[in-house]
Amino acid sequence: MLSFILMVIGHSFDNVSDETLIEQYRDGDVDALETLLKRYERKLFNYILRYVGQRERANDLLQDTFLRVVKHAERYDRRAKFKTWLYTIARNICIDELRKDRVRSGGVSFEQSNSRGGDGLAAKDRIAGSHDDGYKAASASELQERLISALERLNDKQREVFVLRHIDQMRFREIADLLGTSENTIKSRMRYAFENLRDLLADYASEQ
Repeated sequence: MLSFILMVIGHSFDNVSDETLIEQYRDGDVDALETLLKRYERKLFNYILRYVGQRERANDLLQDTFLRVVKHAERYDRRAKFKTWLYTIARNICIDELRKDRVRSGGVSFEQSNSRGGDGLAAKDRIAGSHDDGYKAASASELQERLISALERLNDKQREVFVLRHIDQMRFREIADLLGTSENTIKSRMRYAFENLRDLLADYASEQ
């Protein structure tokens, strides 16, 4: 079913908003949904990968996310941004998956599962793996390596906000809606993330 939805078909909706596309799909236009899902496929895969740390598993959860969009499209409230709704679905699916890991592993804490992506992978590996093209191109850069290591040392909340803001290019309001907290809280986490990164990278800066 999903392969049919995602097949390439002739229309172009490049300049149409997400919210309009989901409305068009609800009116019966499958082309609009195909465009909408392709628009987010890569970024959403990377987002999920940072949670679960394994590409095959991330791809399965991506398909689950898209299928849930198809199944629950009628529940979408146009007053909310589609992007926030989509990421909320993906995040909930990832959290459910990590909770299952906790049960299967006999009580490993949710925080431990989240920090390892459920597969024993460090945050550094998940962040680097989710952006292979950029990081491979700069693999020789000492700054890149130190930045990745510094990101790994941030706490989960600070790292998640930093990645959503500066890698997924989400606005503070969108991140706040996604994480179910206030915009001021998100900005505070970002400020602490920057302060911690500055301290963690101080040695590198002094060497330049």
